[in-house]
Amino acid sequence: MTATEGLLVPPGHGRVVEAPAQHVTFKVTGSHSRMASTFEVIVPPGFDVGAHVHTRSEELFYVLEGELDVLAFEPRVRTPDNWRHWESDAGSRVVRATPGTVIVVPPGCPHAFANPTDSPAKMFFQASPPPDHERYFEELLEILRYGGEPDHTAIEALRAKYDIEQLTPLRHR
Repeated sequence: MTATEGLLVPPGHGRVVEAPAQHVTFKVTGSHSRMASTFEVIVPPGFDVGAHVHTRSEELFYVLEGELDVLAFEPRVRTPDNWRHWESDAGSRVVRATPGTVIVVPPGCPHAFANPTDSPAKMFFQASPPPDHERYFEELLEILRYGGEPDHTAIEALRAKYDIEQLTPLRHR
């Protein structure tokens, strides 16, 4: 690709990595953009990414289909198990995000999403700088490939490698 050519990714195209816990389509990677990696993510019923925080990464989520519970604030108290009851000093609480909802997460801001419904949700997800999230997704989905209870030790090591401090556990049905 030269500086005078852009990238066009038609609907249904992009490299797919998937496991029972998630289905991720890479739309724009670090080989195409210096700004951000972009993904389309299908979040299955019961998936909870767990509250976490990045020191370097900035993220943007845009809900396309379905509903997700989302968090994007520093809570008064970081309880170790259930982020869905967190509240900020300013009174912010977890919200139910529906199609059209945008969530922007600056570095240092705890955040999470979960699908509490019986239907899949789909979101547009952008992470900056690239390519950390690309590599993270590839390695995470390899860990989650076989379903069942996730290997929390392997996920913890992976997250430490990619600037992710896990605050509550990742879960999926």
